[in-house]
Amino acid sequence: MALTKDQKTAQVQALATKLKDAQSVMFSHYIGLSVGDVSDFRNQLRANGAEMKVAKKTLMKLAFKEAGYPDIEPKEMDGAVACIMSFEDPLSGAQTAFKFSKDHDKVTLVGGVFDGKLLTAEESMELAKMPGREQLLGMFASMLRSPLVSFAGICSSPLGGFARALDQMADKGGFVKDETPAVEEKPAEEAPTEEPKPDAAPEAPSEESDS
Repeated sequence: MALTKDQKTAQVQALATKLKDAQSVMFSHYIGLSVGDVSDFRNQLRANGAEMKVAKKTLMKLAFKEAGYPDIEPKEMDGAVACIMSFEDPLSGAQTAFKFSKDHDKVTLVGGVFDGKLLTAEESMELAKMPGREQLLGMFASMLRSPLVSFAGICSSPLGGFARALDQMADKGGFVKDETPAVEEKPAEEAPTEEPKPDAAPEAPSEESDS
């Protein structure tokens, strides 16, 4: 049964609201999954702070435009696609879809939106294969604590991109910044001041007897 105009408007508004709240969006094929597989996939996404929404591409485009992404063109993607939105960890949706696809080859990432940038299928897969949030934070913290690693070394290393991603995520409230108080340095103890020795009393002149 075809949707009425009011139903289409409501669907666009509902999807646009979720897109505005999402930290990232992935597009995925899903046709061919059984009803049980779709339910299982949705549950796994929900458990990781993500959600999947399905809509016609024309309505999806309107929702993205309403959410501030006018350049998104779902019609350029082959086949029916679903929106996988991540609300807590920006990588959770992509990672959950990638993990699920290992046992369900009908699920395939075909693109996405991350930090306002439209991603290709290859870039979406790269995000999906990145370390999880906890592992990423641990790797970054270990680098910062190493006395042998300079700031320039961090930026030039493969983890430099992770560091920049963490900074962007922290600005959006995705990660909790480390609030460990700095160790207070004890003031250096002053060396005791040596008191000057009193000058020796002058010798009394010897009395000469009158001769």
